[in-house]
Amino acid sequence: MQNPTLELQIQTLPDNPGVYQYYDKEGKILYVGKAKNLKKRVSSYFNKIHDTAKTNVLVKKIVTIRHIVVPTETDALLLENNLIKTLQPRYNVLLRDDKSYPWLCIKKEPFSRIFATRRMVKDGSEYFGPYTSFKTVSTILDLIKKLYPLRTCNYDLSKSNIESGKFKVCLEYHIGNCMGPCEGHETLENYQKQVDAIREILKGNFKESMKDFKRVMTNLAADMHFEEAQKIKEKIEILENYQSRSTIVNPKITNIDVFSIVSDESAAYVNFLQISHGSIIRSHTMEIKKKLDESDEELLELAIIELRERFQLLSREVIVPFHVDLGENIKITIPQLGDKKQILDLSVRNAKFYRIEQLKQLQIVDPDRHTKRIMAQMQKDLRLPVEPRHIECFDNSNIQGTNPVAACVVFKDGKPSKKDYRHFNIKTVEGPDDFASMTEVVYRRYKRLVEEEQPLPQLIIIDGGKGQLSSALKSIDALGLRGKITVIGIAKRLEELFYPGDSVPLYLDKRSETLKIIQQLRNEAHRFGITHHRDKRSKTALNSSIESIPGIGEKTMLALIQHFKSVKRLKLATEKEISDVIGMSKAKKIVEFYKTTNEI
Repeated sequence: MQNPTLELQIQTLPDNPGVYQYYDKEGKILYVGKAKNLKKRVSSYFNKIHDTAKTNVLVKKIVTIRHIVVPTETDALLLENNLIKTLQPRYNVLLRDDKSYPWLCIKKEPFSRIFATRRMVKDGSEYFGPYTSFKTVSTILDLIKKLYPLRTCNYDLSKSNIESGKFKVCLEYHIGNCMGPCEGHETLENYQKQVDAIREILKGNFKESMKDFKRVMTNLAADMHFEEAQKIKEKIEILENYQSRSTIVNPKITNIDVFSIVSDESAAYVNFLQISHGSIIRSHTMEIKKKLDESDEELLELAIIELRERFQLLSREVIVPFHVDLGENIKITIPQLGDKKQILDLSVRNAKFYRIEQLKQLQIVDPDRHTKRIMAQMQKDLRLPVEPRHIECFDNSNIQGTNPVAACVVFKDGKPSKKDYRHFNIKTVEGPDDFASMTEVVYRRYKRLVEEEQPLPQLIIIDGGKGQLSSALKSIDALGLRGKITVIGIAKRLEELFYPGDSVPLYLDKRSETLKIIQQLRNEAHRFGITHHRDKRSKTALNSSIESIPGIGEKTMLALIQHFKSVKRLKLATEKEISDVIGMSKAKKIVEFYKTTNEI
């Protein structure tokens, strides 16, 4: 710490929980953070070199530190969240998707109206939501409309107005969508019973409405009012259908919020599910842009505080994949099995699908950013000093020890660069010796690149285990390239990655993009090598077959090889087809030869 005033500011910080703010020399806000112990947390920024360049840059820019002490850690969490949204510091994560959401309002008035709105008015009305889309709101309003005949007018239905006959029933009354409270055809008590039932449905509790409808249906059927009973039965079916679509968990699980997180190098995706009376009544996924390589724990904590505030969640229990600190009043559950684990897995799946969807959109809209993200992920996963923009992969091919060849495939920015692929015929090795062949091929490839001053790859992948890797390294060392290029081997059976001098292999997540690109490289090298090997074997077989035909010389042999490619195709050719290539007299000799021999 070279700045003495900064050192003094840190020394005088309290040991209490609170929020700290970093400012640059121009007084611009850089970062807002929370801490259990302000002095310890802020000091940790200045007493070490950080893993990420962004954090080191941030620390160099800090000139002023301000802080706010609060009574508890929970208060610090809430204050931090509010300050980030208000001040929008450059180095804090971006909480995307901060827009107004639709709510369902039960208006505080006689004969309450129920309608959708984006504005909350503090007049004593009840608001349910917010919902993440108007489609959900429309579905719920349609359900309510089918179940209960409520008014849609905005008249002031006070007792005096109704008794004075101020209003007349409208078309909604005549078509059966409203019971006509404006003319006193429906009592306030009966109307409010329906509103109470709707309130329970909005909370996710269908049980009471279902019981009431079934009781009414049974009574109507007993009194021989079958048409009315049928209408009630249809309402029960509507309610059951809606419930079956939303109920996927144990009905005993109620008033619980579920949060999960999926992240990569540049962003995190937090999914939230709200459970009420065994039903998922809300699902939402938010994207958080990383700024300083924040941990999943930090990001999930921040997202939970934000989502609970945004959606006004009051539940006292949250289900999460790992421990987060949300204060003493909220129960943290980290399920290992059972219904709660299943619903946490469902939340994780939602977050993953959302991430995949966002990445696909990014790939279409901004391919450069998509490439940069994958390169940064590969650099981190494979512990590379630089992004592997140029990767080369080698594979040997020899079947039953014949015609040993090798293939080198090249990927640039994570995609095949086919014009840079190369085949190698093994020259210095006798017999099927994969290790010696690998040494020869790697040496020839990079000796040529160095001599021609071509760009070298950042990463070389050797298809094979420790033995193949060691063979390749001999050539890298001989050319003086050790340390300039990272070389790793991939073993086929368990997808193990071997590094020079490390006996313990690295295992990547089977679903990771890094492993998928490495597998694609390996498979492409294998395909490319096998194709070349087959071509070479065919030509060898054709050569040996033609050489044994009397009266056929070298020039004729080359012409036949170039045209027919294989012995099988030559044997199946007609005399006319062969004569078109080498003339009638020689064509006759070849046809006669194959008639009198069993050679394949």
